Amino acid sequence: MSSHLIRGRQLSRDTEHRNAMRKNLVQSLFEHGQVRTTFPKAKEVQGLAEKLITLARQTNGEGPAARRVLNARRRVIALLGDRRLVDDKQEFTGQKVVQKLFSEIAPKFTDRPGGYTRIIKLAAHRIGDGGSLVQLQLMTVENAPAGRARRSAGLRRKRNERRHQFAAQLAKKDSGKADAAAPAAAPEAVSPAPASQTPPDATPTAS
Repeated sequence: MSSHLIRGRQLSRDTEHRNAMRKNLVQSLFEHGQVRTTFPKAKEVQGLAEKLITLARQTNGEGPAARRVLNARRRVIALLGDRRLVDDKQEFTGQKVVQKLFSEIAPKFTDRPGGYTRIIKLAAHRIGDGGSLVQLQLMTVENAPAGRARRSAGLRRKRNERRHQFAAQLAKKDSGKADAAAPAAAPEAVSPAPASQTPPDATPTAS
């Protein structure tokens, strides 16, 4: 059995489904700037996205330059399609994917010879089959530092000190409650006067 002219990833799909999936992912990438998908799909889509951006990096001009721009736009539409963009409320914005690619995305890469996208591996996994998830982004998307600050080495000691302080406060409150409840529970008995002492109102008798 011959195995020539076989390239790319099959992704458990037939040809029509695989091509439609690639177009949809690339259109979503150009529309939102980033998409979340599995690693094999991201690798399959990354090449097509960078090829389309390279075609869109045509300078405007007159004469032959204008014809090159028109030819590049037609090639991009043939490879990608040209769907309309919607906003957060699913309303059409009046702009299309190819228009945004040529007017907003491609001019940002005029000084960049290649590498227009990046793949960031995520810690999450897809529910069901546990597939590894990644973030496919355009290089124009700025990523803020994620994650928490590194814990200091003395965190355990500080935590123990706070525990001891809290325990001491509880013990102090318990002792205060016990002192307040002691007179009410057992009042002190009056001790009798010693026999050697005489009452203050008694008069001494003569011997």
